[in-house]
Amino acid sequence: MRCVGAALGAWLLVSVGSVLALRFTPPRFTAVMLEQPGPLRDLQYQWRDRRQIAETVARAVIASEDQRFLAHHGFDFEQLHIALDEYRAGDELRGASTISQQVAKNLFLWSGRSLVRKGLEAYFTVLLETCWPKQRILEVYLNVAELGDGVFGVEAAAKAFFGVHASALSAEQAALLAAVLPNPHKLHVDKPSSYVRGRQSWILGQMKLLETRGHYRGLDW
Repeated sequence: MRCVGAALGAWLLVSVGSVLALRFTPPRFTAVMLEQPGPLRDLQYQWRDRRQIAETVARAVIASEDQRFLAHHGFDFEQLHIALDEYRAGDELRGASTISQQVAKNLFLWSGRSLVRKGLEAYFTVLLETCWPKQRILEVYLNVAELGDGVFGVEAAAKAFFGVHASALSAEQAALLAAVLPNPHKLHVDKPSSYVRGRQSWILGQMKLLETRGHYRGLDW
């Protein structure tokens, strides 16, 4: 029991300490990056503080991935219920992960759908929501999300696909980046399919709608 208690204490110390440290320092790499083939130096990844990222990107990602991001506490049970209802009606089971959950997964966890991994994802999501402000969670997400094969973060993607810095991305470009987030290995920014273009158009419409409804008031970008 002493060994179990010591191991549990060490785990809590390391996990909480890591989350607290990353509130103030950029991650040098993530668990998802470590899963990529080849050395880390071959990946395209450049950290940018949120003031160096166009607000249109933050708005596009919220509109695309997690419209209740500024209101929930890490888990969107409303979207989860909708996804389950759609599954019972015969549709494929779709993910209902929030931006907070995706940050937890990208930073700390391996790919997969096991109960252990989902449990750890929930654990780290609670830690992130407890220890970080919403702006930090979104800032990290925009910097570590994969947007193409070996392309991580909006700065690297802006340079690779548009030849500009993240601070200069237009609403159309931001929406196109957000459109590939569900699966950047099959959906491509540089060669957008009709499906990707359709998502881009939908995201632009959602951005305008959310602004009209005041959903971005708490963003403080």
